[in-house]
Amino acid sequence: MTLPPTAPDIAGALSVHYGFTPASIGEGPSGTATRNYLAEDLDGRRWFVKTYPDGTDPAAEEQALALGEYARRAGVPVPAVRPTAPDGRLVAAADGLSLSVSAWVEDAETAEGGLFGDRWAAVGETLGRLHRALAHHPAGPPRPVPARQACDVERAERRLRGLLARWTATAVASEFGRWARQTAADRLGALPGVAVLLEPLPPELTVQVVHGDLASPNLLLRGREVAAVIDFRPPRPRSAAWELGRIVLDPRTVLARPDDWIPGLATALTAYRAANPALPTADLLAVPRVAAGHLACSVYPLSEPLDDPAAVTPALEAYGRARHQAGMVLREHLDEAEEVLRDVLR
Repeated sequence: MTLPPTAPDIAGALSVHYGFTPASIGEGPSGTATRNYLAEDLDGRRWFVKTYPDGTDPAAEEQALALGEYARRAGVPVPAVRPTAPDGRLVAAADGLSLSVSAWVEDAETAEGGLFGDRWAAVGETLGRLHRALAHHPAGPPRPVPARQACDVERAERRLRGLLARWTATAVASEFGRWARQTAADRLGALPGVAVLLEPLPPELTVQVVHGDLASPNLLLRGREVAAVIDFRPPRPRSAAWELGRIVLDPRTVLARPDDWIPGLATALTAYRAANPALPTADLLAVPRVAAGHLACSVYPLSEPLDDPAAVTPALEAYGRARHQAGMVLREHLDEAEEVLRDVLR
């Protein structure tokens, strides 16, 4: 097993590839797969240093960082990436260590605490500006595709059957593993109903270049405002409605605020439309139904005890259960949510 880089390793890489000697280096916010650090230079500026595990594709990470830079140049709050010196790359890779450096976002917290109050409008407006900017990305303009591509029930059935076959061949040792196996079976059995649930979607939904991983840890807030959008994925067309639902209907928000998420959703999508009027209203109206369908078809994190047992932390277990419960809440209140959205978006 490769050991994580040490502070001297990071200091040496910053000196060689970025042209500065850090005055201090400490542990940064934890990443899903990366090891992160906070470095301060001799002028007192602070930098977020992300180191990538073995097997990371530097070209893909370059593309992801370049997408964030594209959005930043369009006015979206994205931390600036510091290029290497003198070759100007966004990822430095040498001597078994790959890393990137970007500006540190001061006094911010992730959106994992959920959306509430003025944050609904702030997040909706920021996402509208983000999608409006990315609609002009060279990877391709927005285009309509069959709505089933936003939530493919047939693909979900194949994945769930494959996962259950693996669970059948594996001794289940943990309580979460037993829950994950049973939940996968429940989701497979519920798929015919999910297909019916998705029938009211419009024939087509819009796909375009989007952030790609806009989960709550990747949205930084400062008070009532959005401080930064971070951790983009390489440019790829995905459903705009899917990305909207993923962040504004985060399970923690839905479960923590049972009386607030529907009016909050309406507020967020109203602000989104003001910032990005080009996205068809049909896509905005589809957000809660696409979100419900996506949660019902997902195998994450039900596969994690098999794919990456070390990643199964108490936090992941709690999040997995919250995703499942939030999906049921969304399905139960779909008609109400859509009625409110039709009133405010007509």
